[in-house]
Amino acid sequence: MNELVAAGELPTTLLMGLLGVVMLADAVPLIGVLVPGDAAVLAAVGAGPPAGGAFTVAAVVAGCLAGWSLSFFAGRRWGGRLRDSRVGGWIGESRWAAAETLLHSGGGRIVLVAPFLPVFNALLPLAAGGLRMSYRRFLVCAAAGATAWAGLYVALGLAARALTGLLPGALDPTVLTMAVGLLLAGPVLLATRRRLRAVTG
Repeated sequence: MNELVAAGELPTTLLMGLLGVVMLADAVPLIGVLVPGDAAVLAAVGAGPPAGGAFTVAAVVAGCLAGWSLSFFAGRRWGGRLRDSRVGGWIGESRWAAAETLLHSGGGRIVLVAPFLPVFNALLPLAAGGLRMSYRRFLVCAAAGATAWAGLYVALGLAARALTGLLPGALDPTVLTMAVGLLLAGPVLLATRRRLRAVTG
């Protein structure tokens, strides 16, 4: 709680920088499972300035692209060895195979929707590099997907922040924004994933 309260006192540049680092970690296989990227975005919206939505989107996209690019080039250089290593064992052969199947069937479209696919969002860039996808194509699709994902969460965060302003009490707005935003995110993301399955399936 104290860390979240302190976040509201950070300069916008530092707050966005920290958010970018969190999103970079969120985009790395295995590490990303432990990083609550969605909660971090909502917390940043609650702690940042009211007109800081564009900065938040930019920080999220920059962090995601940095993390995904690292995974992409790791997959291109060490894909086979990583898959057969202990790290590959932790990820699981079934997930590797599923990621490759998705990429074979959907290509760039799957990279575009990857941010909306839990677990696979961090694994798909690694598999894309291993399958020798063009980095330019990967980057364009990844940037579009990250922007859409970030825009959705920032919109949810701004809506949650507006709702928390109507609530009585002295609870920290960052905490309330994150809590209300996560409640709003559940049904919205469920509907979004259903539509994505219809489009990519």
